[in-house]
Amino acid sequence: MTPETNDSPRLDPVGAEPTPEAQEETSFGELLSEFERGHSAPGAEDRPAFIDGVVLSLNEQSVLVDVGRKHEGTLPLDAVLDPAGKPRVKPGDTIGVNIGGRDENGYYLLSLFKVTVPKDWSGLEAAFAEKAIITGTVEELIKGGLRVDVGARAFLPASRSGARDIPEMEKLVGQQIECRITKLDVEKEDVVVDRRGILEERAAKAKEEAFAALQEGAIVEGAVRNVMDFGAFVDLGGVDGLLHVSDMTWVRSAKPSDVVKSGDTVRVKILRIDREKKKVSLGMKQLTPDPWTVATASLEPNTRVRGKIVRVMDFGAFVELQPGVEGLIHVSEMSWSRKQKRPADIVTVGEMVDVVVLSVKPEEKRIGLGLKQTLGDPWEEAVGKFPVGAVVEGPVTNLAPFGAFVELGEGVEGMIHIGDIVNDKRLQHPREALTAGQVVKAAVLEVDHERKRFRLGMKQLEPTSADEYIAEHKVGDSVTGRIVDVSGSTARVELAEGVRATCRIIRKQAPAESKPASADLNSSIAALAARWKQGTVSSADTSGPKAGEVKQFLIRQVDPAKKLIEVELEVG
Repeated sequence: MTPETNDSPRLDPVGAEPTPEAQEETSFGELLSEFERGHSAPGAEDRPAFIDGVVLSLNEQSVLVDVGRKHEGTLPLDAVLDPAGKPRVKPGDTIGVNIGGRDENGYYLLSLFKVTVPKDWSGLEAAFAEKAIITGTVEELIKGGLRVDVGARAFLPASRSGARDIPEMEKLVGQQIECRITKLDVEKEDVVVDRRGILEERAAKAKEEAFAALQEGAIVEGAVRNVMDFGAFVDLGGVDGLLHVSDMTWVRSAKPSDVVKSGDTVRVKILRIDREKKKVSLGMKQLTPDPWTVATASLEPNTRVRGKIVRVMDFGAFVELQPGVEGLIHVSEMSWSRKQKRPADIVTVGEMVDVVVLSVKPEEKRIGLGLKQTLGDPWEEAVGKFPVGAVVEGPVTNLAPFGAFVELGEGVEGMIHIGDIVNDKRLQHPREALTAGQVVKAAVLEVDHERKRFRLGMKQLEPTSADEYIAEHKVGDSVTGRIVDVSGSTARVELAEGVRATCRIIRKQAPAESKPASADLNSSIAALAARWKQGTVSSADTSGPKAGEVKQFLIRQVDPAKKLIEVELEVG
């Protein structure tokens, strides 16, 4: 057997424990490999690669990811947020990331998109043919765009850089970007790349994903992008939703600019989603109780409340009783006056008023209000002020074929019948004696509580022939008159033109005559029956007074208020 030399390799028996020398060689080999991995050529670790990483932590701006290298990587927080703004990953989750370089602090810059790194012209040709996304380093800003190193020198036009202006393009210099080859000429070594298309594709994809994740009825947060007259557009994480002014607040008169401003973060409810037209309708007021539900529970008819005039229309005015709850004062409930008035002449926008609730209709969201009811009904006061017989004065407000209307105060009206206007003639129409606006005096003849109206008379205030006659005569005077008609023991007598009186006929008692005891009883009965039939009290004058005869009468009673005269006629 050949003896072993020191230079011969020493093999350990299978299953035997490794010798210290073998352990030392193994440890040294691992250390060497680790050293080589940690001290490879400069930038070797920074080369783009798509690998799996483990989420370590999340903060307000980024996600820290363990990528299995000496340094961790950072991923923008926006890349892992769902449409509702909540992270889709948590510490411990494994995610695929692409390493695109390092930041100023040495952390790897990560993205969620897989890219390739061409190493030669064949690689560029393959990427061009497949329209693959590649990475490159922006070297400098040149005329018309940027110079990019993608394994060869490439040109990135300014219009396809994704930058809005020159300052943004300058910020790309020195950074690694993702792009796609749009032109490749190997012979001329002419390469043109595009970055904007990739950004638009990813934005569109993110928008599609965000739109697909939206659900009707969900409550989400978003940023107000711009405010219009009809509402506001809210960014829901790449998807715009319309927040219409009618769905912003329960207050009807509110303007969008009064509720939200650009840049505000708002909490909204998704009301409707039109998947075909890619439209989203949002609401804010739906997140608060309907004020009508609260208001109608507390408002009852005949209660007095206070509110602000928010709108004045031709037919009335709207009063805000609570935010989002309005009631209507109809023009007929604004004033007791029967004259037609414009609501704008009674109330103004912004004015605080006391009103009375007249009706509440929750199902129609309508509240009827009254303004005049807070001022007191002038009719009640007028009834005590103008009793029957009182003399009133006021302007004529309206002429109708049957009479004239007179205003006696705010909301109080009297009517003069055509037959009570003048004494001396019969009118065909009140305009023959009166004109609208004319101030007249009249006596109260009747109080109509049902119609809330006074019946008036003008002619009752004019002196009549009876007034003048009564003024010139007194009880006990003997006057001359003509009998108009006779009815039994009474008659009607004309004492002067237009002056008539009631006459009581009194017959003188005839002296008693002696009669033979043998007088016929039947004759006496016949005489009494004849006297009763003629209404006489004596048989001396069986004919009595007749119509047309002129006689002397004695005044027994006068009533100036009722213009009544009573006389007496004594006949034999």
